[in-house]
Amino acid sequence: MPIKVLICDQLPLMRDGLRTLLGSLPDIDVVATTDSAMETVVLTRTQRPDVVLIGFAELDPALDLIRRLGVEDHPRDNPPHAVVFHSDYTDAIVADLLCAGAKGLVNRDATSDEVIAATRTAARGRTVLGPEIVDRLVDWFRERGAAPRADERPEVDGLTRREREVLQLIGRGMSIDDVARELYIGISTVRTHLHRIRHKLDLKDRAQLVAFAYQTGLMREAA
Repeated sequence: MPIKVLICDQLPLMRDGLRTLLGSLPDIDVVATTDSAMETVVLTRTQRPDVVLIGFAELDPALDLIRRLGVEDHPRDNPPHAVVFHSDYTDAIVADLLCAGAKGLVNRDATSDEVIAATRTAARGRTVLGPEIVDRLVDWFRERGAAPRADERPEVDGLTRREREVLQLIGRGMSIDDVARELYIGISTVRTHLHRIRHKLDLKDRAQLVAFAYQTGLMREAA
């Protein structure tokens, strides 16, 4: 089944270029293109894309759109994955986009192969970051110093062993389906674990779960 892609970009050249590039591939179906964030939300409901590619000049509208995509009522297991294209990432922009729920961050000058790979990777529910974004994150972690041990954080103590495993896999960028397959449990069971984890930790969404997993040292424990 082809990957359904929706493109939202205010630049006609970028929008048309992405449509031509991705539309030529047998495993990708570009279901719609638009320059409007509001229309993107509407098209997401009707076209049910797997991936939404977002190009933006101003940060706030992009953040609002990504958050909307994450909370819309989707009949499938997961909402569409947002991949952002931007030409001038800063540490603050990277942090804001990831916390809003973006699944991928790619430079506007990315090669055709990089764009295709990012789209396919995001469709599988995996996080994809451009090389320069990875460099920024590595530098940030090095500046922070070593993460604390998970057993030194009291809020981790309230999680069961299975809840820790689920949270660690979410931290690795896995989708709900991926987690279920990895742990040989049902999708509904994964959802139950995630609901309990969010309730115990008072966390609202996937981005906060991932941040918690790294900040508390759970990801180091899983390495």
